[in-house]
Amino acid sequence: MNSKLAAIFARRSIRKYQDKDITDDIVKDLLEAAMSAPSAVAKDPWQFITVRKKKTLKELTSELPNAPMLAHAGLGIVVCGDLAKAHDNLESYMLQDCSAAIENILVAASMLGLGAVWLGLHPREKRLTHVRKVLGIPEHITPMSVVAAGFPDEAKEPRTRYDPSAVHSENW
Repeated sequence: MNSKLAAIFARRSIRKYQDKDITDDIVKDLLEAAMSAPSAVAKDPWQFITVRKKKTLKELTSELPNAPMLAHAGLGIVVCGDLAKAHDNLESYMLQDCSAAIENILVAASMLGLGAVWLGLHPREKRLTHVRKVLGIPEHITPMSVVAAGFPDEAKEPRTRYDPSAVHSENW
């Protein structure tokens, strides 16, 4: 692994967190990183909801079967997309732009000493409906994912998942 890329290789899905608050400054840092992501035609169709109240985090998990760690996280960031703001109003661009923002959050969290994990919502309608209801998200906004973050209570070694069989040169 190239040491110049250490921040990328150190980013791992962390699902266990210490009971420790995340400061407003760190939350702002994460959101600045998110909004520094590339976006098709610089449309920035993303919206973010930060959740720190344990009651709300726990309520969110009730219909998210792969998200029990969210109830113990210091922070949940719900990444949403606004189709009306996406390039050519296309869902694919909105999803790509929001995905880039999510990845920036994940790498930034790792660099700031946090652990985080990406929890998918879209396109599962039951999950979308639940998160919309809990957080009062308007119908024209699509909750795409939740990033659970906190100070890690587990450690994972940096790694690469490089697979040469997935690489094609010049043509398939």
